[in-house]
Amino acid sequence: MNINRSFLLGTALLAPLTSPIARAQTPSAPATPASPSALPPASTQPNAGTRSAATQKATEQRIQALKTQLAITTEQTPAWDAFAQAMRDNAASTDQLFQHRASSVTTMNAVDNMRSYAEIARDYAANLDRLTAAFEKLYDGLSDTQKKTADSLFRQQAVAAAQPHR
Repeated sequence: MNINRSFLLGTALLAPLTSPIARAQTPSAPATPASPSALPPASTQPNAGTRSAATQKATEQRIQALKTQLAITTEQTPAWDAFAQAMRDNAASTDQLFQHRASSVTTMNAVDNMRSYAEIARDYAANLDRLTAAFEKLYDGLSDTQKKTADSLFRQQAVAAAQPHR
């Protein structure tokens, strides 16, 4: 299981309200290999700019999809914009950490590897807290129908993320 899936599963178990957003934050970093020799040569890895562009695109697509699914109104736009910016900021932060990890994993010893993973987990948790706060403000301003839609969307994503992956 790669780090991205681990975060998604942890998010599904610990913070179901943010599970759909976590997918938008999941960068296109390569999976962490079992050993440094399992990592493809640098020349075959996507460059950082490509991963960042892919992450930005996925984040924007998720933002637009959620906005449409939740039927955000003009009155809800300020809270929505704050939430969308939190998603963008979190995606950029997480992407940067994964890029750093991917660029240095081949030279890490086992302890450095664990510390790197812990740093990502701490940052991810802090990002999730900020995202939850922004979403809570938005959620408080949603109609009952929009809240039901949000609840259903987030629940579906949490259930999907909790399924075993083969």
